Amino acid sequence: MMGDKEIPKKEVGNGSKKKKKKRGGSKRRMTSEQTLAYNCVSEWVFLDRSHSPTDDFALPWNQPKEKLGFEFHSHSIHSDGFLSPSKLVERAHQNGVANFMMCFVSLLKLFKGEVKVLSLTDHDTLSGIPEALEAASRFGIKIIPGVEISTMFTQGRDSASDEPVHILAYYSSCGPAKFDQVDKYLSSIRGGRFLRAENMILKLNKLKLPLKWEQVAKIAGKGVAPGRLHVARAMVEAGHVENLRQAFSRYLYDGGPAYATGSEPLAEEAVQFICETGGVAVLAHPWALKDPIAVVRRLKEVGLHGIEAYRSDGKVAAYSDLADAYDLLKLGGSDFHGRGGKQESEVGSVSLPMLAVHEFLKVARPIWVRAIKEILENYIKYPSETNLQLIMSFGKPKVCRGISPASCPGDFISRCLSLWFTSEERQNSEFEAIKLKLAAISINQ
Repeated sequence: MMGDKEIPKKEVGNGSKKKKKKRGGSKRRMTSEQTLAYNCVSEWVFLDRSHSPTDDFALPWNQPKEKLGFEFHSHSIHSDGFLSPSKLVERAHQNGVANFMMCFVSLLKLFKGEVKVLSLTDHDTLSGIPEALEAASRFGIKIIPGVEISTMFTQGRDSASDEPVHILAYYSSCGPAKFDQVDKYLSSIRGGRFLRAENMILKLNKLKLPLKWEQVAKIAGKGVAPGRLHVARAMVEAGHVENLRQAFSRYLYDGGPAYATGSEPLAEEAVQFICETGGVAVLAHPWALKDPIAVVRRLKEVGLHGIEAYRSDGKVAAYSDLADAYDLLKLGGSDFHGRGGKQESEVGSVSLPMLAVHEFLKVARPIWVRAIKEILENYIKYPSETNLQLIMSFGKPKVCRGISPASCPGDFISRCLSLWFTSEERQNSEFEAIKLKLAAISINQ
């Protein structure tokens, strides 16, 4: 896997002769640390899946365990991606199958790039998550509800040093702990994106590049807050530039002649908000920042959990060191949009080490467990149809068949609990108390 150290080949005697290599190469043995990481991560990955080898492709022919694939950064048509959430999930699945067949034929590393966990992280919206979850249940992929929040980082009085910063938020299977607050927060940012797009169009028109709002709105799609990519696509369609890359490099880059800002919150506020609503906050693509050290230092103080340090071309050493210096998690993803071309990394193309995912889950799981408990406690206090639907829109697993959420909500959620929590997480008094309260709701109804 990319990012892992290669094991040196051993020589025999005084080094003049090399041990004859066996056909097919030698197997890499997992260390005890890697084994522990795999066991913990796989228990979580397969919580809502049957464990038959046919269904979950679990380790046939004793292949190395750490070949599970993870995609922590992707986009759909609900923001500036080109694929629907279901098509995105299907693409991730097909890439895994293609890699499997290619590696099987060549007898190389089996299951390299097989995406088993995917986070949809559209810009400033969670609206694509339910569709992604529905599609993922057909392909055996686990979805982490995510969002990439647009923020602004300011150094102080000098506005010239201000720059846009994107924060990735990763939530539990049931979504944010305070969904209404998150929805309102993201809605406000999306409103600013409309104003921002209008300002970019005005600037382009002043540059003698005529563009109409209707063109951009049509490309963005109904209900989607337009971004720079939608403006860039409109510019290509109008013949003002040859391609998207040219639109950005000439006009739409940060601080460019047609660049504009919206109503983005301060980066520090966004990180704090993510923490308050049961999410894990990770700094996206730090290599795109003017002063990543200043950003990381400030955001760490208010609760930042990690930064992206892995890309399709491997681990970025400078940002790995930066993460170590500030005791932050190291994540990464393809930032896939589906626009095509050689410049874009394919979904699932980042080889994230199992140890990195394990470290992420060690931080994320306690946060998510608390968030799910808060959501359920709120439902127990206010057992309304609206609150039930909110839980089900994110957390409804495919295996809870035979029980109607509407007629037996308590029983339904009780069964879901074993699919949201690992066996270790369920072994506490709070979990038992929640089950009793949920059972009481079913009896009353």
